[in-house]
Amino acid sequence: MTGHDGWEPETAALVRPYVITKGRGLPDDEQLSLITLVTASADHAQRPTRLSPEELNLLDLCSAGYLSVAEIAGHTHYPLGVVRILLASLMEGGYLMTRPPVARARLADKEILEEVLNGLRAKFG
Repeated sequence: MTGHDGWEPETAALVRPYVITKGRGLPDDEQLSLITLVTASADHAQRPTRLSPEELNLLDLCSAGYLSVAEIAGHTHYPLGVVRILLASLMEGGYLMTRPPVARARLADKEILEEVLNGLRAKFG
């Protein structure tokens, strides 16, 4: 139904992020970075009923195996901040486990690489 000016009120297609996150703030970047791997905990085989539909969606997605926070945000089409907040809430509840990203490897010493290369050339020509 339109008003007298032809103006139609818009309905929100999505629930606002503030409502989805229940007003909670973002977790630390160290806790959930874009490349932190997340999976469902084996202890919680039964789905709890007190979780929101968005949290249940994330829990179902994470039950298939390890996914990064960025992959989860891409699959769900939720904003990254919302995903991080919901994942932190599920972690606090014991529903999810995380694995921190692998530390960056040290660069190899150039002298050692040259010695290996010289040894390979001496052995195999």
